[in-house]
Amino acid sequence: MSTPTIANEPRPLSSVEDAETRLEQVGYLASPEIATASFLADRLQKPILVEGPAGVGKTELAKALAEALGREFIRLQCYEGLDEAKALYEWEYAKQLLYTQLLKDKIGEMVADAGTLGEAADRLAASDAVFFSERFLLPRPVLKALLSKQPALLLVDEIDKADPEFEAFLLEVLSDNAVTIPELGTFEARHVPRVVLTSNNARELSDALKRRCLHLHIDFPDRERELRIIRKRLPEVSQTLAEQVVEAVAAIRELELKKAPSISETLDWVQSLALLNAESLSADVVAQTLNLVLKHEGDIEKAKSNLGQIAQA
Repeated sequence: MSTPTIANEPRPLSSVEDAETRLEQVGYLASPEIATASFLADRLQKPILVEGPAGVGKTELAKALAEALGREFIRLQCYEGLDEAKALYEWEYAKQLLYTQLLKDKIGEMVADAGTLGEAADRLAASDAVFFSERFLLPRPVLKALLSKQPALLLVDEIDKADPEFEAFLLEVLSDNAVTIPELGTFEARHVPRVVLTSNNARELSDALKRRCLHLHIDFPDRERELRIIRKRLPEVSQTLAEQVVEAVAAIRELELKKAPSISETLDWVQSLALLNAESLSADVVAQTLNLVLKHEGDIEKAKSNLGQIAQA
């Protein structure tokens, strides 16, 4: 559920230009809108809600921003049925049981001379801190981000897959930068974490959550930025092939498809064509490799009926 990374010394962003430069240094080519949102989120200490089609780089932005800021990266993958206990903490019951077994003689001595059952219970209650303490607490991503000794960035990935009840809990945590554990009390953030939430719009998110966050919509990149991304990620691919693929993908996206190709599919396609030693994007090559860029049979058939338009794009 969590994928921590080792970060360097945290460095706040000084400007939009600084955000764009530092994101590019870690391999993420940010548009002006992305760089602006990243800078403001860091300086305002506000979460970013990043929406857009799957595969356009929402998760990658969170990873790159954590690296650019020098923060530990912690990820919470959302899913239906996720509750606050799974996101916040768990008790290590096996460890608690082991302690109980090791201390059973001491417990016996403590209640041996108790006059009543109630008195024995009171004595045991006075020792609750022994059995409900941080030594048995297993932090999950949200609590880990709050308690991290090093400033962290928390990615709440695909928040739209979680239930509205979890969204309400998360809103409270983001508002207070603190959580309360009934057995132990309230834990405030050691360092205010930077938070990136992503959504594929599987369901409508609450207005309350949207108000709490800066909003950023990432769409398919334009031709120039998509070509820059290809050249950055796959410098071994020829300029000609990269340009032809970008034009072909743009033509495919203009079709009425169930799932238009994202930048991740574009990269897979270019890399595969290079491995197949394709020097150019002919109609035959497109027909043989459409399954790399389109994931639904109906979309593939529709694209095949427009091969001339795609190959000549």
